[in-house]
Amino acid sequence: MAAFRYEAFDATGRVVSGVLQAETPRHARSQLRTQGLLPSAVDPVNLQGARRPWARDISAAELSLITRQMATLLESGLTMEQTLTALIDEADKPLTGDVLSAVKAEVLAGAALARALASQEKTFPEFYRALVHGGEESGALPLVLQHLADYLDARGALKQKTTLALLYPMLVTLVAAAIVTGLLAYVVPQVVQVFQQSRQALPLLTRMLIGFSDLLRAAWPYLAALGCGGYVAARFALRRDAVRQRVDAMLLRLPGVGPLIRGVNTARFASTLAILVKGGVPLLGALTSTARVVTNRTIERAIERAISRVREGASLARALGETRAFPPLLVHLIASGEASGKLGPMLERAALLETRALERRLSVFLTLLEPLMILLMGAIVLTIVLAILLPIIEINQLVR
Repeated sequence: MAAFRYEAFDATGRVVSGVLQAETPRHARSQLRTQGLLPSAVDPVNLQGARRPWARDISAAELSLITRQMATLLESGLTMEQTLTALIDEADKPLTGDVLSAVKAEVLAGAALARALASQEKTFPEFYRALVHGGEESGALPLVLQHLADYLDARGALKQKTTLALLYPMLVTLVAAAIVTGLLAYVVPQVVQVFQQSRQALPLLTRMLIGFSDLLRAAWPYLAALGCGGYVAARFALRRDAVRQRVDAMLLRLPGVGPLIRGVNTARFASTLAILVKGGVPLLGALTSTARVVTNRTIERAIERAISRVREGASLARALGETRAFPPLLVHLIASGEASGKLGPMLERAALLETRALERRLSVFLTLLEPLMILLMGAIVLTIVLAILLPIIEINQLVR
């Protein structure tokens, strides 16, 4: 069945609206008349136009807000249908309203909320649906949704902090690269032309700089095309699992970058697993959902190996320790949680510690990155200056 958004008049002449499931628009109007409503508009809830590859999806902040509002409304005693109706009415964007309308249509058809969310899997990821399913099974859905909203806020804050921290070095690099390119393409040829007219043999560094400048001016369209082609080829290559796994393994071995990537994925793993376990999701299901959250294939494969060991009867701490892909502190805290029967709280504590460790690593990385960038750009500018000054020095020596 399809979902239809309707507007109709009731017996008192008041306009009512909502979403219902029907096979055809005619069937939808028939259902409305059976309910004593006079339909004025019946339109299908169509997400195809909004799901184009270039269209923006619901943001993480908006998803967190929807989750928190849903938790509050359910805790206040509203039914799921009333809650979704209120969220649809409060939606600021048409896409948000359409997504929630489709979910409501599934709920009205008798599906559980987790199953209804699966119809919009692009908006509601697997771990989100797994946690909702656990909340429905345990009967504590409002509390679980509240914890989920907190988790989404914390993950969004960490992502924003990381992005803002990397923004300054990226801007400095782009501006410096643009300045150096401008010097090589326009300024250096004008200055060095004076020395070439003197018919004196130029120093090797100056000749190298002139050659590089000529190459840059003559071949920049080909270099730009080569760069774009390399980017597209890399994107297609990374879609292959074997290539992506080799690249991810190489990134983990890089000094400075590797610990950051491992820290990001470890913190995400611990946070997601903590919220799922505390939400009542079985451990194997929680691990399966968590494996889809990490972005590094090497760590994802390690989680999958740990799932196999847990399925065979090994403890989670032992299974994770055998992979050697996770920090010893995380493994020890998980072992303590399993021994004390408080795995959820210990995972939450481990997630907090890993997040703080990640912030420290990021701070150290940026502290070292900024002076290295300054030294690199200083070396490049010094090379350009020397290439210009060396002919001047030689001319002065000839005059003497």
